[in-house]
Amino acid sequence: MIDNIGEMSDIMANKVGKTICFFSAKGGVGKTTNLLNLAGILEQLEKRVLIIDFDLYSGAVATFLNRKFDKSIYHLALDIESAAFNDIHDYTVQVDDYIDIICAPKDPRDANKIEASLIPNIIKNASYYYDAVLIDTNHALNDINLTILDSVDQIYFMMTNDPLDVKNMKSLIAIFKSLDINNYKLILNNSRDPFKDYFSLYELKRLVGHNIDYTISVDLYLKEMENLIMKGVIVSLDRKFADVMSDDYHTFLVMATDILKGEVSDE
Repeated sequence: MIDNIGEMSDIMANKVGKTICFFSAKGGVGKTTNLLNLAGILEQLEKRVLIIDFDLYSGAVATFLNRKFDKSIYHLALDIESAAFNDIHDYTVQVDDYIDIICAPKDPRDANKIEASLIPNIIKNASYYYDAVLIDTNHALNDINLTILDSVDQIYFMMTNDPLDVKNMKSLIAIFKSLDINNYKLILNNSRDPFKDYFSLYELKRLVGHNIDYTISVDLYLKEMENLIMKGVIVSLDRKFADVMSDDYHTFLVMATDILKGEVSDE
């Protein structure tokens, strides 16, 4: 919450940032890695990005970026509930000049103390300060995640070309259709396991009942990815990324452009 009226006026004079959630029907599909790659592309477009790690029990954004932290999303929620909240930057960890993160709790027991009712307030406040708020989650359809999904501008479902994943995604999309929720797009991540190529794009569309909006290619499969991640490297920020992985660079650029809805051009 923002108490200073003058500060609120200054913030609202600028365009409120976009809020995006990455979600999947099962774990291990590459949500966090590719959320970070999207953040890197948004940085190249000189956009301010906040990453909120709402994978409350096993969030790994801070680990992936090799960042230490004292306060987490738990402390932010606690202070909002007790009216002690002042500034969202009191809870962020800086990655670089463009990217900040709010980390998942160090102690997973703290996850159970976060009230789902506080989430819309957290997301809305973040959108006043950043061009894009990217939210990482786990794959559970619990109160926390359902509230997140209901609070963001855009949902990115990520799936792989794996029969179990396809089955689960079909069920997830059917649920969303029954709830008349349509602010989602589907990302096929072929880089997660390049040796699984069971279905064509046409078959996937037919099986899950939705278009494949973006495809991440097998080219982004890196055997040394874990080493890069543990060193805190966002692959899309590498100077060679646009040349060496041009198809995936373009995919992430289109995703970023879609998020910003015309604020940037695809050049």
